[in-house]
Amino acid sequence: MFRFIVRRLLQLIPTLFGLSLLLFIWLRRLPGGPETAILGERGTPEMRAAIRRNMGLDEPILVQYGRFVRRMIKLDLGTSTSTKRAVTTEFIERFPGTVELTITAMIIAIGVGIPLGYLAARRRGRFLDHASVGGSLIGICIPVFFLGYVLKAIFSENLHWFPSSGRQDPTLGATRVTNFFVLDGLMTREWDAAADALWHLVLPSIALASIPLAIIVRITRASVLEVLNEDFVRTAEAKGLTQQTVRRRHVLRNAMLPVATSIGLLAGGLLSGAVLTETVFAFSGIGAFVAEAIGQRDYPVLMGFILIIAVVYVLVNLLVDLSYSFIDPRVRVR
Repeated sequence: MFRFIVRRLLQLIPTLFGLSLLLFIWLRRLPGGPETAILGERGTPEMRAAIRRNMGLDEPILVQYGRFVRRMIKLDLGTSTSTKRAVTTEFIERFPGTVELTITAMIIAIGVGIPLGYLAARRRGRFLDHASVGGSLIGICIPVFFLGYVLKAIFSENLHWFPSSGRQDPTLGATRVTNFFVLDGLMTREWDAAADALWHLVLPSIALASIPLAIIVRITRASVLEVLNEDFVRTAEAKGLTQQTVRRRHVLRNAMLPVATSIGLLAGGLLSGAVLTETVFAFSGIGAFVAEAIGQRDYPVLMGFILIIAVVYVLVNLLVDLSYSFIDPRVRVR
């Protein structure tokens, strides 16, 4: 197991190297160069020359790349041209909100999607099967931002069941420790603050979870149907094992490999997809900040966002790879 984990970790090195190379090339290929991205169209030639000299853009390309990699390793992502603050500081303040939103959306998608997909496969051709397949198709077709506006109009503005914006009621005066509002409420035993933060997460999480939920339902259903027709399942039933044992030990376990793969791919997409959801619900996470950065051509923020999302994506898929070895021990020896 240890060798398997080490081998997977070593495979991250070329991935991260390729990512750093792509980011470096992208920055150098910006229209007018990085100095124009910082100064805008109104920068004078003298100002551009000063920026190039200060940033080391007049040095050999390999020296520039080496300095770029060192900055990335130190998490020095530069300064935002719109807020004039360090990009790393901005991300530390805002990223916890996006992580809370993404984790809640994944809990909804996995917690509902896998049981629903399994039950749909077990009741193939019945009402539940048709309803889950039709519902998942609708979930995939509806854009996240449109579903967000619909949920907001119905449950916030008309029924007043859930808040329409923000991460927490500011009048509570909650104590901040980690900027994960739910976790902070639990750590400080401010239960009302934790409950209020969870209440603010409900609608954005449902909107963000809609597409992953639909995909997980369909993949789980198809995977379970395939496993149910395998010879080893019929053999297990013929040996007299109980239905519960056959389902847990033989059906679900063997059907989970493609589901785990899809969850890993969807988790990274959720982080980047949170941009629209956070904008609709005025949720103060990294998504809304990046949406503003796109409009203002704040390239240091965009570069930091791409880097962090890519690293998180790689780490999530590493966890998925590790989960294979627990679901199917044969993976460890391949």
